[in-house]
Amino acid sequence: MEQRRALANRYELQSHIARGGMADVFEARDLQLNRRVAVKILHQQFSTDETFVARFRKEAQAAANLSHPNIVAIYDWGEDEQTYFIVMELVQGRSLRDVLKSEGALLPRRAAEIAAEVGSALEVAHRNRVIHRDNKPGNILLASDGTVKVTDFGIARAWDDSQELTKTGSVIGTATYFSPEQAKGEVADVRSDIYSLGVVLYEMLAGKPPYTGETSVSVAYQHVSAVPPPISQINSDVPIELERIAMRALEKDPDRRYQTANDMRRDLLLFLQGATPLVAPEPEPATPPPPVPTDASSTRIIAPGEVPPPTVSPDEAYRQMTAEERGPSQIPFIATAIGLVIALLIGIFVLFQNISGGPAASGDVEIPDLAGQLEADARLELQTLGFRVTPRSEASDTFEVGTVIGTDPAAFETAEEGAFVVLIVSAGQTPKRVPLVEGSAADRAIEQLEGQGFEVDLRTERDNDVEEGTVIRQDPLGSSDAAEGSTVIIWVSEGPESIILENYTGRSERDVTFSLGQLQLVPEFLTENHDEIAVGFVIRTEPAPGELLAPGDTVKVYVSDGPELVIVPNFFSKTAAEAQSEGADLGLEVRIAPTRQPVTEENLNDRVSDRKSVV
Repeated sequence: MEQRRALANRYELQSHIARGGMADVFEARDLQLNRRVAVKILHQQFSTDETFVARFRKEAQAAANLSHPNIVAIYDWGEDEQTYFIVMELVQGRSLRDVLKSEGALLPRRAAEIAAEVGSALEVAHRNRVIHRDNKPGNILLASDGTVKVTDFGIARAWDDSQELTKTGSVIGTATYFSPEQAKGEVADVRSDIYSLGVVLYEMLAGKPPYTGETSVSVAYQHVSAVPPPISQINSDVPIELERIAMRALEKDPDRRYQTANDMRRDLLLFLQGATPLVAPEPEPATPPPPVPTDASSTRIIAPGEVPPPTVSPDEAYRQMTAEERGPSQIPFIATAIGLVIALLIGIFVLFQNISGGPAASGDVEIPDLAGQLEADARLELQTLGFRVTPRSEASDTFEVGTVIGTDPAAFETAEEGAFVVLIVSAGQTPKRVPLVEGSAADRAIEQLEGQGFEVDLRTERDNDVEEGTVIRQDPLGSSDAAEGSTVIIWVSEGPESIILENYTGRSERDVTFSLGQLQLVPEFLTENHDEIAVGFVIRTEPAPGELLAPGDTVKVYVSDGPELVIVPNFFSKTAAEAQSEGADLGLEVRIAPTRQPVTEENLNDRVSDRKSVV
């Protein structure tokens, strides 16, 4: 029997793509325009909740007005027998979440390109008075042609919304990517989206988000109170300029972050151009902004007003930023010549001082022995002596993390007051490479980790896609460095979540198709006759209601084809008792009615009746 799966007689559902907290996404075919689309269907348990339906409709209305190459297009919204749905552009590719899960940290340049395109999408949304409020890798799609697409404005809200679906004090979004103000239940604004983009950029560069924890509450608390470790300590390949961009976006105080998505995008484009990012300073309303700095020996730094519009692709933005006409300049040659002369004079002076054996300058100060002190205490002592301090981390098997190993110049040497002193701080024991155990059996993973000198913290969770007993993920990530004896957390799959099969008897075939699809169960429709259940409605299922199933299991659904039809036998020339006996054997009730008309074989043989009919 052909399955009826066309919503509103137009959108034919073909396969399940993803499941979210509020809706399922299916790949479908638009029968009218003959094109492939994505259809988001509100979960059935929410379809009777007016608040959820209103929020779902708000998503369609807000996102449909956002037309931009980096935003997933919304085509249609509708309702079909209390099934609420949104029709969207179908993006061929993978989500950033899947890429990070399979590949770990991205190359810094690629991470900056993705963040710049997400910033472009957010800038357009903000100009249209829409805040995303749930910006995360799962909502960032990487199309097969390389385009970045931002999707799922499912909990976005227009600034002028008169019917607030979420009141102040509620927490909406994904805890890992919360802004501090969202974690505290405060009102989110455009700078909340910028913070979330900073978290995404951090994760792309470090291979893991800045904050993790066992519960959403613990993660949210860290957003409010904890300082994330510098990205360069996790991934030494990340340029300091890109790290500064991410850390500016992650400022706790919204006033200290980038104030617009375009500000952050500008710095990302400057980084990609090879110029020095501005890294927007904290706002000072009472003072006009400082003049835009320039560097005569490199590409000109662009002013904020010169940033290419967010509708321009990153490649085109780079071209516009470097396309200014430049006349030939002698400044670099003059600067080089002057520098050489100064260097020569300094060299002669130093040589003369060494030859003459002159005494140290009267302003020289002896550097104290700071080994074993905490970094903060040692820094304060050096600054009190008039030195400027720059820290440098080194591995040490002797000194605890955060304590001073030594200085450069060394202790008891002298240096001129105001000179820089390098404070060498212990980063802990020499790191060891953490084995990659994701995808391995749990016992094998534990054996590998313990064999390399690591402690193992084993945790379990349900996973519909990973076989029971297999490692889903680990922290720290595989192939990263960690101190010997430190703890590696591994999450092991308990297998898919169990699904209790409902009783579908008497429900329509179409209703059962959608219900099983949302549970990720596969229906197999069969037909059989039934005297009481109407054609097209379910008689029973195998397995029976109440059985426990796993996603992907097949459910046989038996649908009524109506009562079985039988041919009435020829009762001509038979006695009434014989006719009644033979009819009873066929499930027919034979009644004898007196008649004055002669009974002939012709007026009996043409009769056809169903069961329980009366002859």
